[in-house]
Formats: sequence, C-alpha cells, structure tokens
Amino acid sequence: MSTTPLTASLIDLAARGQLPLHQHMDHATLAWISDNRPDLPPTPAPVLRPQSKDLLAHGGLPTPWWADPHLYTSLHGVRHAMRTAALAAVLVEANGLDEGDTAAAILAAAVHDCQRRHDQDDRGHGARAAIWLAANADTVWGHFGLIATPRRIVQVATAVRLHDVPYEAFTADDRADHSRAERITDVLKAADALDRYRLPKLKWWPDARYVREPAFDQQRDLAFDLVLASERAYLAGASGTAAVRYALAEKGLV
Repeated sequence: MSTTPLTASLIDLAARGQLPLHQHMDHATLAWISDNRPDLPPTPAPVLRPQSKDLLAHGGLPTPWWADPHLYTSLHGVRHAMRTAALAAVLVEANGLDEGDTAAAILAAAVHDCQRRHDQDDRGHGARAAIWLAANADTVWGHFGLIATPRRIVQVATAVRLHDVPYEAFTADDRADHSRAERITDVLKAADALDRYRLPKLKWWPDARYVREPAFDQQRDLAFDLVLASERAYLAGASGTAAVRYALAEKGLV
C-alpha cells in the first residue's frame, strides 16, 4: 500500500495531486501550516469541567482499535482523534450540554475515524466506525471509566455514522437519526472540522459553512494552536498521545 515518499512533503504532494493513501506529517508541511496562520482573534482560555478533563486524559486509544494500524500515526490517527475529542469538550461547554451528553460527544470524537482504511476520501468510514463501536461498546466505555447504556450507544453511534455525511446529503433516514442525537452529532462535526488545520491545502481548512455550531469561529485560534503544538512535539520525538497531551496541558485542557 502507498505511503508518503521520504523525499516529498505533504504540501508538495498535495500541490501535485499525488497525496498517498497513508499521509504523515513532515517538517516542511508543518512549517507551511505555521507560515499560513490565519488572522484569528485570540481564544479565551477554555474552562472544562473535571469530568471532561478526566475523559480527555484517557483519550490515547489503543492501536488495535484502528482498522489499519498504519493510520494510527497518520493525519487521521490518534493525534487527530485526541484533538477532536478536546475540541468537542470545549464546544459542549459553550452549548451548556449536561455531563451525559458531554461524555457522549467526547467518546464519539475519540473513535470517529478509527475504522478508516486510508487518509484519502474514504466514504463510509463513519458507518463502519459506528458498527464497530456498537459491537465494542463495553470496551470503549470501559476504557473511559464509564458504563455503556443502550441510549448512549445509539446516540454516539449515530453521531459517528453521520460525521462524514454532509448535511446537504442527509437522506430522510439520516435526518430522523440526526434528530435523536442532534447536539452530539453537530458538536462532533464541528470539532472534526476545526482540526482541519493539519491538512496540506488551505481550501481544506475549517469552514463554518459546513457545520451547525454557533461557537465554531470562536475556537479556531485554539484549534490552530493545538495542531501546531502537538505536531511539533510529535516531530520532535514524542509519541502521538504524549504530543497531544502536551498541547492540551499547555492550554489547560487536562
């Protein structure tokens, strides 16, 4: 299977339309991301409830949970999952969700991409992850020190299934499912979109037109900083989980 050539950066490959199936951050691409920092208003220091901080501390999911272990360290791997979970935690505070919905949103964010087969446009990976989640619910909830309930399993699986389906492409069944897990789904979609600053084309970066989250623009600065800090730490030799935990600690999120 294709992997990123050692002599080519993601930014160069993206410009040539030659991104491989497995895409891993490199120094040149990270420097390009830093150089293209948007003019963003500073984000007020986020304040998370203790439960959210505890859940984020458990966010370094086991490698075997990924359908393809090569993706664990890729652009859709554990670092993306951990940052998305943190951004979901921040967004739910802005929405005033209760602790149950907050935990559901963080869990959904943590596992949403784990059944991807590659880093390209892998349609249907949300549905595969939802099926995997339902089959492994006790293990997933137990990893976070929680107990799975049928209602929460359905809500989280629904959000995971719908995260890669554009709102405008929702079928009647999608809309019915969304209505039963609306706030969790909308938070996951927005958190996932906020972490797009890691991608090697400006047109792929966060765009509020594709989400339904009022606090989306307010968290752009935080999202950019989390990408930059964690990817720098990773390229400096930290493990993926340690790199993100460093970035989260820097922002007071754990």
